Amino acid sequence: MPDSSSLPAAPAASPRPSFGEAFRFWLKLGCISFGGPAGQIAIMQTELVDHRRWIDQRSFLHGLNFCTLLPGPEATQLATYIGWRLHGTLGGITAGVLFVLPGALVLLALSWLAAAHQKAPMVEAVFYGLKPVVIAIIAHAVWRIGRRALKTWYAVALAVAAFIAIHIIGIDFPWIVLAAGLIGWLAGRGATSPFAVGGHGAADDDIPVPIDDSRPGMGRVIALIAVFAVLWLVPVGLVIATMGRAPFVDIAALFTKAAFVTFGGAYAVLPYVADAAVNDYGWLSPDEMLNGLALAETTPGPLILVLQYVGFFAGWHNPVGNSAAAAAVVGAALTTYVTFLPSYLFILAAAPYIAGLHENKAASSALGAITAAVVGVIMNLAVFLATAVFLPSAGRVDWFAMAVAIVAFVAMMRWQIAIHWLVVAGAAIGLVYRLGLGGA
Repeated sequence: MPDSSSLPAAPAASPRPSFGEAFRFWLKLGCISFGGPAGQIAIMQTELVDHRRWIDQRSFLHGLNFCTLLPGPEATQLATYIGWRLHGTLGGITAGVLFVLPGALVLLALSWLAAAHQKAPMVEAVFYGLKPVVIAIIAHAVWRIGRRALKTWYAVALAVAAFIAIHIIGIDFPWIVLAAGLIGWLAGRGATSPFAVGGHGAADDDIPVPIDDSRPGMGRVIALIAVFAVLWLVPVGLVIATMGRAPFVDIAALFTKAAFVTFGGAYAVLPYVADAAVNDYGWLSPDEMLNGLALAETTPGPLILVLQYVGFFAGWHNPVGNSAAAAAVVGAALTTYVTFLPSYLFILAAAPYIAGLHENKAASSALGAITAAVVGVIMNLAVFLATAVFLPSAGRVDWFAMAVAIVAFVAMMRWQIAIHWLVVAGAAIGLVYRLGLGGA
């Protein structure tokens, strides 16, 4: 083992940035954060750890690993955590909001385009090409998450059981998450667990985790929960009092519940939301749901913004007075608000405890079990949406759409083509095929 005196010194940390400097960075990040959570986390690693050195590698990895234990979009939560470390509560809220806001505004405009002009030939052609690409993206997500999560036969069995539970038996996603988490937690209390996860890379295992004995008491957490309750009740109550109960009561209830069970990211919670939005509430059709997922893939920010699109259509199809647009905008804004508010609560409440919770074996096992179950849940989403794309009517198979999906999947697997380029290619293919080779 080499003498520590012979090792190169670690680069000195940069001075803490001013709030204005951090604000500009978070706004820029919100505008360029394409590529899903992996790409977004990579940008933060490069910019904040390697180049600007606003946070050290150890703290970055501690925060990242903890965010994987939480429901909600982990990249958004990681940005919130780093913002909190730099400038406290205001810094965390600023980072989290700016990470989401640009993509939310872009998706709002695209949602209006999809709702108001979805029957236009050019728009239909674009969506025709996008839908099979989305199926390929979901299939790739199943493979990517499954490769990491299904390392034992126990994990495979749990994934299969989750698929059967949600696809055949019809058990709601929140109950599957709770059951998987309980199974993993109990398994993690033994000597070894078949569901234990290893974090985000080998480097994680090489970093000792200090325990901070100066962590604040539970009074702070209770106070934050009380603030969260007020921040939820007041805006939701104002919307209902101003706009009426339908569909805003259901929007607030559905997406708040979804926010607390989004382990595994947007692909995991989408089957639950899609089933409720399409089958229970009738807010949109399976085709419109697919369109929303395609649009969310084209915008910066977390993919879970697709829920905003669902809220937009809930309002669009349930206009207040004569204004479908006003109800849609309020529905979209309410959806985004109640979806992301819990994420900020989780980080601000748990940030001082992150180091101590990093090594919790039972929690790690619970996360591994939930991730295994999520593979089965995402497979259910793939089957649900693929049926609508590849079998658009009884007895008819859309072979062209199937071929586009296969090519897109191979492009991701073999050449690691970025998702946003595949989305652009899918839109172009749809235009050429429907308006060119295939006719209008």
